[in-house]
Amino acid sequence: MTEVTCSRCGAPTTVPFVPDPSRPVFCQDCYQPAPRRGRG
Repeated sequence: MTEVTCSRCGAPTTVPFVPDPSRPVFCQDCYQPAPRRGRG
């Protein structure tokens, strides 16, 4: 686990990967999965 700071709210959190510094990382509360596209 890697300790990071949430890009949205600034809360400390952990993720099971080493994040890419050029991409945002979100805590569980701020993470919103993208809606699925396609036919229902």
